[in-house]
Amino acid sequence: MDNCIKEFERYLQIERNLSDHTLAAYRRDLEGFRLFLAEHFAVDAPTLEHLRQVDARLLRAFLARLGKSCRRTTLGRKIAALRTFFRYLVRAELVAANPAETLVTPRRDQYLPHTLSVDEACTLMEAARGEDVLQLRDRAILETLYSCGLRVAELTSLNVEGVDLDERLVRVLGKGRKERLVPLGRKACEALERYLRHRGTVQPSEPLFLNHRGGRLTPRSIERNLKKHLLQAGISLDATPHSLRHSFATHLLVEGGADLRAIQEMLGHASLSTTQKYTKVSIDHLVRVYDQAHPRSRKK
Repeated sequence: MDNCIKEFERYLQIERNLSDHTLAAYRRDLEGFRLFLAEHFAVDAPTLEHLRQVDARLLRAFLARLGKSCRRTTLGRKIAALRTFFRYLVRAELVAANPAETLVTPRRDQYLPHTLSVDEACTLMEAARGEDVLQLRDRAILETLYSCGLRVAELTSLNVEGVDLDERLVRVLGKGRKERLVPLGRKACEALERYLRHRGTVQPSEPLFLNHRGGRLTPRSIERNLKKHLLQAGISLDATPHSLRHSFATHLLVEGGADLRAIQEMLGHASLSTTQKYTKVSIDHLVRVYDQAHPRSRKK
């Protein structure tokens, strides 16, 4: 089974061109399944013959155990991993049928993303001041996250050549290694220009954002820096870099009246249904405005 998982991972990497993040998630999911099979068949290392004995009933038993500790979204991803893995085994003629095809993916938990208000976002940007290279870098990071709605991993993977300050565009490599162009706001352009000017001569292939040792900045470092700037700005919201992505989308939709399809393109969502969660935020905003403004709704 270990060899099957390794070959499956090579298939995902080479033929499906999946991101390292997705590969790591599938690897963890299948390792959990391998441990379950080892326990079920009372062996140290499950073999291909054990995989051939797996049926939908056994898969449901595995998922029932996971359901006690996993969220629906996590459970859905594990089902997708199993379905894709057995589909690969069928294609490679290693098993006769895919027992995961009949599994039902659970409906995702509905939640509203945490967002900053427009005033809070502006306060956060303005509070990130300073003229040394790290302070200029932090301001450029915040402006770029909020201006473009990037995932933090997309931001840290940017190189200097990925930003066109003249055209005000960012070339982003998103999930599934899909490339997209995202407009860059004027304030973000100004912040990036100041930061790069302070860095001096840079090569196009260099990372856009560097740590204090001159290496590529990590997502964890960006999250720590954001917490620090939130405190400095006096904002009590427990926000993450992804909160700025949510704020970007919500403010475009609610405040700017942007088209949902355009927001989908800028966020890099494969499906419009993923983007539609922001319409719920928009409706909540409209209800609040109505309650505050309509004479028959205002509290006396």
